[in-house]
Amino acid sequence: MAGGSFARLQFTPDLMPSDIVGTRVWKPSREEFDVELGPVFANLVLADEINRAPAKVQSALLEAMAEGQVSIGGRTYALPDPFLVLATQNPIESDGVYALPEAQRDRFLLKVDVDHADELEELTIVQRMSAAPPRAEPLLDPATVRQLQREADQVFVHHAVAQYAVAVVMATRKPHQYGLHNLDGVLEYGVSARGSLGLIAAGRSLALMRGRDYVLPADLVDLAGDTLAHRLVLTFDAAADGVDPRTVVDAVLAAVPQPRVAPAEEEVVVR
Repeated sequence: MAGGSFARLQFTPDLMPSDIVGTRVWKPSREEFDVELGPVFANLVLADEINRAPAKVQSALLEAMAEGQVSIGGRTYALPDPFLVLATQNPIESDGVYALPEAQRDRFLLKVDVDHADELEELTIVQRMSAAPPRAEPLLDPATVRQLQREADQVFVHHAVAQYAVAVVMATRKPHQYGLHNLDGVLEYGVSARGSLGLIAAGRSLALMRGRDYVLPADLVDLAGDTLAHRLVLTFDAAADGVDPRTVVDAVLAAVPQPRVAPAEEEVVVR
């Protein structure tokens, strides 16, 4: 991001919350505290292997991600605008790895599973990275990102599409009402209200990327797995059996019919 700030946080078991958000430092010469802001004060924050840090450190990001601010010593400090958080998880190792709290997972708009590269992709990686790795070139600046965010907020959402998003979320909370009896004993808690908001927000962005100023039900279907699966809380038995939350989302999508939006229907913009 040209003209923007970037921070990479390497999460480790010995990390402290103050290493993320900042802390107060006593200055004996002035007999007062100075506030040193942490690396989270950047436009783009990459939390590398976020599940290597204990919950108290991961929770240091909760206020930042939800409110766009950080509280230190009784004072509130606004984060830069735009403020984006990317995080990676170590999916293999178990030593020194902590599961993310449900409240923190809920604050991530998307969770994208990245599998191993196939043969052609692996060959491309070797060709590009084995000798002289290419240097990334900036494509956007903070002002352009803010403008794109405003444009995405203006993408039209028909009331039937919004109702479909809510129905999908409600089916994870009350599967019996949608004939999903096969989910008995699978779900402890369904998707939260942030899931409905996130599905609409992601749908708007995808529609804009696809060159439209309106959201289609297919946009929500394409994003439902990445937007909702990580918000589901499985029962102990389902987790022990290795149930994939994405299969639950697929079952819900199959049970909830997509709306057919007619141009003559009343237009209600969802904000």
